[in-house]
Amino acid sequence: MTTQQSNHVEVKVKFLNETARESGMEYATPNSAGVDLRACIESDYVEIGPGERFAFPAGIAIEITSPGIAGFIYSRSGLGTKDGLTVSQGVGVIDPDYRGEIKVSLLNTSGEKRRIERGQRIAQLVFMPYCHAALIPSEELSETQRGAGGFGHTGKN
Repeated sequence: MTTQQSNHVEVKVKFLNETARESGMEYATPNSAGVDLRACIESDYVEIGPGERFAFPAGIAIEITSPGIAGFIYSRSGLGTKDGLTVSQGVGVIDPDYRGEIKVSLLNTSGEKRRIERGQRIAQLVFMPYCHAALIPSEELSETQRGAGGFGHTGKN
């Protein structure tokens, strides 16, 4: 599927099992930001109890060929909002030099057991730029109005 956007990166995709190969890997719509990742499990389904997590193989490995780009795994909005299934670490990061199988760890934040079936869309993979910082050891940091104020320091309004 081609998009109208000119900001594309080339990513080589290696399909590691039949479920992934049959499902393929594509954007759901021409303007989707993320590519859907699917549960490439051997069994027909996996059940995740309340508060439990499960690492689903996505059945693919990738090679990001554009420098300065990494893959970021986000929850699917429907699974998170309707079913309480979210990416367990918030956002997964796929470093550009990683060549192993992508896995998606889902956390059941609902109060009920949830079922994920083989081939079901479970997360989305977005390719974005990242920066390496020049880390400079320092004994002192500059003063700001906020200073070291942490969570909730600036108030609610």
